Amino acid sequence: MEHAQLIHVIVVVVVTVLILYSILSALRGKELFIRRIPGIDAIEEAVGRATEMGRPMLFSVGLGSVDIETFQALAIASYVARLAANYRNRVILPVVDTVVYTIAEEVLREAYAEAGNPDAFRSEDVRFLSGSQFAYASGVVGIMNRERVAANFFFGPFFAESLILAETGQSLGAIQIAGTASILQVPFFIAACDYTIIGEEFYATSAYLSRDPIHLGSVVGQDYSKIALAAFTIAGVVMATLSQYSPQLESILRFLRGGA
Repeated sequence: MEHAQLIHVIVVVVVTVLILYSILSALRGKELFIRRIPGIDAIEEAVGRATEMGRPMLFSVGLGSVDIETFQALAIASYVARLAANYRNRVILPVVDTVVYTIAEEVLREAYAEAGNPDAFRSEDVRFLSGSQFAYASGVVGIMNRERVAANFFFGPFFAESLILAETGQSLGAIQIAGTASILQVPFFIAACDYTIIGEEFYATSAYLSRDPIHLGSVVGQDYSKIALAAFTIAGVVMATLSQYSPQLESILRFLRGGA
């Protein structure tokens, strides 16, 4: 079986060059555009509303362990916590994994310190509930009802518990913002939440919030790569269609496929 075909090498080189070019451009100070994500723009509104009502917020990072989706969710949690710290409000962060519990506590502690209100952080607001899916969901629902949270943030990997959490928050009148890469759960969040960040938007949020040049360059470079791949695909379809009428095109296609 052939794996290292010439076309694969070309694609890898093009994608790498585009991403590196975008990162270097950002580091040199070039303004890179990322379109507005309404769900992220609404975070400040949700934090402000919870503060006006004098009620805390809940941030769930889902059922992930130490993986990329959970780290992305914690980056967003840090941003929410910094906003909450400015208003001296609380962010309750329940977790399903003991390692994530330790990381999440430090993330929130650091966020409150960066905002200049380290004394507003309460370590008991980071809570390990259970390693079981529905036990965790029951615990989160209980927190929502007892604390009467005014804003819910659901970011990370979610599964069958997504609708349970979102419907409970909706019944309490909380403003809800969700984001997940779990495509099967997106419809439930769309139905029950005020704002939903879908698919790749979820991974772009840290660049959108931090405006870090490396993050921005990476996201924009990947977008350029997708445009290039789409162009290659269209060109390949056209060449494959016309190759039956042109021996020269047929030879080029065989060469790209690594044939003789």
